Amino acid sequence: MSDTWEIFAIRYADRIDRWRKDSFIMDDDHASKHPMDFFIWIIKNETRTILVDTGYDKDEAKRRNRPIMDNPVSLLADFGIPAETIDDVVVTHMHYDHAGSLADFRHAKLYVQPSELEYVTGPCMCHDLLRFPFSEDHICEVIRSLYLGNVEFCDGSREIAPGVEVHLIGGHTRGQQCVRVRTRRGWVVLASDSSHYYENYRSGKPFPIVVDMEETLAGYDILRRLADSDQHIIPGHDPLTRKWYPAIPGGNGEIVMLHADTTE
Repeated sequence: MSDTWEIFAIRYADRIDRWRKDSFIMDDDHASKHPMDFFIWIIKNETRTILVDTGYDKDEAKRRNRPIMDNPVSLLADFGIPAETIDDVVVTHMHYDHAGSLADFRHAKLYVQPSELEYVTGPCMCHDLLRFPFSEDHICEVIRSLYLGNVEFCDGSREIAPGVEVHLIGGHTRGQQCVRVRTRRGWVVLASDSSHYYENYRSGKPFPIVVDMEETLAGYDILRRLADSDQHIIPGHDPLTRKWYPAIPGGNGEIVMLHADTTE
């Protein structure tokens, strides 16, 4: 089995009604628009496919008044990967935009940090501010998978497959994890929300939603240690990703190849 993988970022939603103050702490420019893209990620080689995060569906979009282009499950099927063919799902953290649609993957193994499950089912969720980014339906789906025997706890760092690793970072949530992937251009790190934008980790300006600021800042150093360079770190929500990486041939520009060389 090959330990070299391809990575595809699939955009399923965006938000253009945002400002820089929504994205950065300690930023002097609060008057400029700052859009956000929403992605799920596919890691695949000739024998195996791993899904990183599951996005959120149209029901959740309606509840939160945050429209999406299409359900992530439908976009995966359009890409030639039906949900029922995916056996492994890495849940980087359980915020609504990363752990929705889990009911469609109840058959799959979910790779999560035990600290994340403890966080979302513990006393921190008594606080409205910390609870808001989560959906109780999504958390219940993780519990259902746990009782079905389909949750794999990573507890720090763990190899999911040769050339695919997860690493606990924390900060954004207690169990925020990143995914390190060996590609033809070297070790690429899917930061997910340990850095929402390139500017977060490159300028040391954290995203405002954090549970632990010290862990968030230390996480930027972890990303750099794991990746071959700054050009090998992929943040969770930056529209620049679709500008700097090539789209799949014949696509509509919503799916880009992160194993390809960047044009940055």
